[in-house]
Amino acid sequence: MAVPFLDANARHPITLPDGSTYENTVWLKSVIDHPNIEVGDYSYYNDFEPVTDYAARIAPYLHPGAPERLVIGKFCQFANGTRFITSSADHPKRWFTSFPFAVFDHSLMDLFAEEFAKGGDTVIGNDVWIGDSARIMPGVTLGDGVIVGSGAVVTRDVPSWSIVAGNQGRVIRRRFPDAVCDRLDRLAWWDRDPDDIRTLVPVLASADVGALDDCLRSRGL
Repeated sequence: MAVPFLDANARHPITLPDGSTYENTVWLKSVIDHPNIEVGDYSYYNDFEPVTDYAARIAPYLHPGAPERLVIGKFCQFANGTRFITSSADHPKRWFTSFPFAVFDHSLMDLFAEEFAKGGDTVIGNDVWIGDSARIMPGVTLGDGVIVGSGAVVTRDVPSWSIVAGNQGRVIRRRFPDAVCDRLDRLAWWDRDPDDIRTLVPVLASADVGALDDCLRSRGL
């Protein structure tokens, strides 16, 4: 029986040359069962320490029943220390105090309910690479193909195919010319079946625009 190109159901998708399993890397979809987190196939996280709860590791402030969600696309790559600081981590900023009294005294919840419910979803596109110890702040959307540098703190939405670095994170440039980004958006390779993706790898693992155009033409795009 042929070995599948990628096994979406695996927990640890990397096999080392000696045949052993590399346990530091996981497909997130296989290890997260959380009502507020949605993860696409083949998105992975790597950690250098043992992890018992991957949802709590990458999104420590997101609790079941919170008003916001974390939505992660397909084929994302999250390095050690990637953290999504979701909206439930926020405190009131327009009041005279930022102290969340209702967390400690539920009888005060009526005063805080509207403020606590304001947070937006954090949405991560497809084929997004987030570097070591980067922080994605509440309500941010990262478009497809975004690269976030190590240690960056991203506080605003980032358009597709951009590179972000620094604290506060700023867009340095787009990864490719706009016309190439448009081609990649049309191809949307992450939405194709694994066998088709496998045939695309020689092109995806290159910067050959001509070959990319051939792929689009052959698929009527």
